[in-house]
Parts: sequence; C-alpha cells; structure tokens
Amino acid sequence: MTKEQKSEERKKLFGFFKRKEKPAETTKTEVEEVTEEKLEQLDQIIKSDSGEVIPEKFSAGKEQFEPDFKKIKEIKEDQELEEVEKAKEVEAKGTETKETEEKKGFFSKVKQTLTTKTISEAKFEDLFWNLEIVLLENNVSVEVIEKIKDDLKEELVDKPLPRDVESKIEETLAKTLKNILSFKRIDLLQKAKEKRDTEKKPLIIAFFGINGSGKTTSIAKLTNYFQRNGLSVVLAACDTFRAAAIQQLEEHADKLNVKMIKHDYGSDAAAVAFDSVKYAEKNKVDVVLIDTAGRLHSNTNLMAELEKIIRVVKPDLKIFIGESITGNDCIEQARKFNELVEMDGAILTKADVDEKGGAPLSIAYTIKKPILFLGVGQEYKDLEEFDANLILKRLGF
Repeated sequence: MTKEQKSEERKKLFGFFKRKEKPAETTKTEVEEVTEEKLEQLDQIIKSDSGEVIPEKFSAGKEQFEPDFKKIKEIKEDQELEEVEKAKEVEAKGTETKETEEKKGFFSKVKQTLTTKTISEAKFEDLFWNLEIVLLENNVSVEVIEKIKDDLKEELVDKPLPRDVESKIEETLAKTLKNILSFKRIDLLQKAKEKRDTEKKPLIIAFFGINGSGKTTSIAKLTNYFQRNGLSVVLAACDTFRAAAIQQLEEHADKLNVKMIKHDYGSDAAAVAFDSVKYAEKNKVDVVLIDTAGRLHSNTNLMAELEKIIRVVKPDLKIFIGESITGNDCIEQARKFNELVEMDGAILTKADVDEKGGAPLSIAYTIKKPILFLGVGQEYKDLEEFDANLILKRLGF
C-alpha cells in the first residue's frame, strides 16, 4: 500500500470517530435544552393558584388538554356536600327506625299472643316491660307508668282479645294520658279581669322554683302576655338574697315599661311582696307578679320564707316553674314544692328543646294541677298556652 493510500485510510478512520462524537454532543445539548424547558414549565405550574402540579397543557397527539381548575373545585365541593347529606339522612333514619321499633314492640308482642286467646297477668308483666322502658326513656314518672299499667291490665288481662288488639291498646293508652292532662284550665286573663271588676283588687301571682329554672324570664314573658291583652302589671323583686336577681328583673321591667318594687339586698322578702300589693291597689294595677328567690326544696330556712310570703299577701295563684328537659329532677322539685305550699299550676321552660314530652305529663299527674304555659324560646313572645294534644303527639299517640 502506498503512502497516499495509507493517509486516505487514516482520514476515513478518524472521520468515523469524529462523526460518532458529533451526534453525542448534539444529543447532550438537546437533553440540556429539554430539561431547562421542563423546569420552566414546572416553575410556572407550582406558582399557579391550584397549588397542584398539573401541566397547563399537554400534547397527546393532535388533541390538546387544559384542566379546568374551577370546575374541579366545584365537583369536589358537590361531592363533599352530598356525602354530608347522606350521612345525616342515614343517621336520622336510623334513629327514627329505632324509636318506632321500640314503641311498636309492646303492641307486636301482644299481637303474637292472639293464639292463646287471653293474656295472663304473668304474661302481661312480661309484655309490659317493653313499653315501660320506652316511657321511662321519655321522662314519664313511675307513678304515671303504674297508672298506665293498671288501666291496661283492666282492659287486657284474662279477657278475650279482640282481633284489633293493637287499636284497643292504643285507645286505652291515649284515654289514660288524656285523663291525666284533663285538669280544668286556669284562664289568667279572665281571673284578673273578674277580680278587678268585682273586688277592685289586683290578681296576685307568686312564682316558685329553683335557681336557673327560667323563673325570672318566665315572669317577664307573662308580663308581656298580660300587657298584650290590655292588663297592667307591677313586679315584686322578692329575691333579696341575690343582688343580681334584682338587677335582672329590673332590666326586664325597664324593657317592658312596668313598675318594679324592690328593697335593699337582704331585706325581708315578705315586706317587698306586701309593698307591691299595696302599690297595685293604690294605683289600680291589674296584676302583681312576685318573683321569689330560687332555692332547693331541701333548704328548710329558705322554704320557710316562702310560707311567710304566702301568709302575708295571700296570693290568688301559686305557680311552679321548672325546666322540662331536666326530667325526673323537675318532677321531684314540683312534688316537694307542692307538698310545702300546694301549687295551683305549673309553667315549664325550654319546652322547645324537650323532644321527649314526658315531663309535662308527669308533673300534671304529680301535683294534680294543670300545666299553664310552655316556654319555647328567649323572646318575650315565646310563651305558649299548654296544649295536651301536642304532648300526646310527642309521645306517639
């Protein structure tokens, strides 16, 4: 091989290597450029409002995709709202089903005994247990439950069972409960007008109950009730043990634009009541409402003060005020106050949040006196005349 041929072969050989190296440099440059471009896109996406690393545009052949972040947000919110509503619906349905099954348990068990044609006393005791639990859970007192039990026994035990035994049981229960609530209603407006017109004297009403039962607020609501019906009112601040109690009643008096009689802190409560009555007689005021100190029925000294107020002013009506949502505690308070001063009726507060309904029934049966009003809110107008049918409806009758 000549020198020229060898030189040519070397050029070709080195030229091959050079060609191989050049594409490698190009590839490296392209990779670097692509990486830079991608990083710029990622930086822009991270700065976007969505906060999510989603490409703004992405090539899938001929089609272009641009995510609608506003729509995605709306879909998520709709899904969350739907899940919450479903959860509430399931919970409500479960509670309703449970209550219905419990109330119907007694009826269905009695129906199953139709094959025996009669129910023995022992069998009745076993069956009644189911209904008794439901009544207790609804704040129905033991005395009322015993009354219901006796009436049902009389109708069912050792007697031929009718085909429509469930209707018979419901009819007996409804009759018993209506009888418990059938006390003659006291018309406060009529009593106030009659005493004013015939005796030229005010109607005197004293209120009793423990601290925190809503007594003062109920008195303010009654004041508004009398005013709306054309009767004048004076308030007696006989809770002299708490300065805050006098201030609270005075605030109501100012808002309602009525006179309030008060003495100094620690004064004789009976003297305040006496002065209030004298003011009403002198100024021809139609109604005197006496706010007494809230106290536990177990406090002998404070309960003696109530007796003194009653001896001094001889109120026409003595009304117990208690919270219906406290259930058996409210029933026991009514019993003790009634034993001491013999109540003429009751007002139950917070009835709007009492879903059970057993307290009015039990208190009426315990003191053998009517429920006059139910407190159903915080406004002065939120005082409803008692409706026995509403209580029966809450109990499922």
